[in-house]
Amino acid sequence: MTTTNTSGASGDLFENPMGLMGFEFVEFASPVAGVIEPVFERMGFTLVAKHRSKDVVLYRQGDINFIVNREPKSVAGYFAAEHGPSACGMAFRVKDSHHAYNRALELGAQPVELRPGPMELNLPAIKGIGGAPLYLIDRFEDGKSIYDIDFEFIEGVDRHPVGHGLKLIDHLTHNVYRGRMAFWADFYERLFNFREIRYFDIKGEYTGLTSKAMTAPDGKIRIPLNEESRQGGGQIEEYLMQFNGEGIQHIALICDDLVSTVDKLAMAGVPLMTAPNDVYYEMLEGRLPGHGQPVAELQSRGILLDGSTDATEGASGSGQPRLLLQIFSQTQLGPVFFEFIQRRGDEGFGEGNFKALFESLERDQMRRGALEVA
Repeated sequence: MTTTNTSGASGDLFENPMGLMGFEFVEFASPVAGVIEPVFERMGFTLVAKHRSKDVVLYRQGDINFIVNREPKSVAGYFAAEHGPSACGMAFRVKDSHHAYNRALELGAQPVELRPGPMELNLPAIKGIGGAPLYLIDRFEDGKSIYDIDFEFIEGVDRHPVGHGLKLIDHLTHNVYRGRMAFWADFYERLFNFREIRYFDIKGEYTGLTSKAMTAPDGKIRIPLNEESRQGGGQIEEYLMQFNGEGIQHIALICDDLVSTVDKLAMAGVPLMTAPNDVYYEMLEGRLPGHGQPVAELQSRGILLDGSTDATEGASGSGQPRLLLQIFSQTQLGPVFFEFIQRRGDEGFGEGNFKALFESLERDQMRRGALEVA
């Protein structure tokens, strides 16, 4: 595996011309009713609000907003008809949505016509990867948010339920067609001034992929982009076939105590990926000397560990280890899955685990007959 850290390579000021301020929500839709909601409930999300006039509901955990759009004749409905149950849109918080929207159009973005009803907010949106709406939202404070205007909160339900301890959306990873990764990286750079902070070239025994990890100027929005390597037949190609196009491959959610969260996810019946093998945990001390984590607890749950324990690279120069704990669910909505992470000073994507994870997924493809080996 080749990994390149390209953050700060240009030396340019990391300006924020669109006034980005983090993720606001992810929108989901399904051509079949009742598919998405049970997945969210097992993951610790609570139904907190319903749209005033449309068949649209809001699930929440911490400050994570998941919208389920069940309107049949909507952009979300048409997306689901083409792709199956999926994440069909996402929203960025911006300082001024009108400014951001007009600037995006000036820079070549395509508008999405959403046709709001009477007395409803007209949420500006542009076409993102796979044609999915990318909303630009400037109303997100409690009491003044888009939900306070267009939704009705359910009486007696906590508006920010703790759930299983998941708190924020950390990143949204997209899979794109081979040769399109550079196009979409340019899309985010040109419109939003994203920067490429990591580049991965991962080779398994039979297949491979390349990935650009993009981050926004606010440091809160991360969009990794994956494409299949030259040999083909791998995990990205399988996703594109199953999903019928480009789109969100997985949604990463962050918490403060991953061991506790994983226990709650497992108790609720969320299917999680198993660890690569026992050797992975036997090698942790050699790869991350002095990491200080309870290996037996991680191993029994399949939690992966990455980062750096080099004192010269410690968090904020403190000499403390920079660590990332992570685990993935199995596919939950078609080929779409979730990642659960805890950051302890490390802002990476678990690149030290990529090779092991890639090879375990490759073996799973072989087991299912999705990858034929001569």
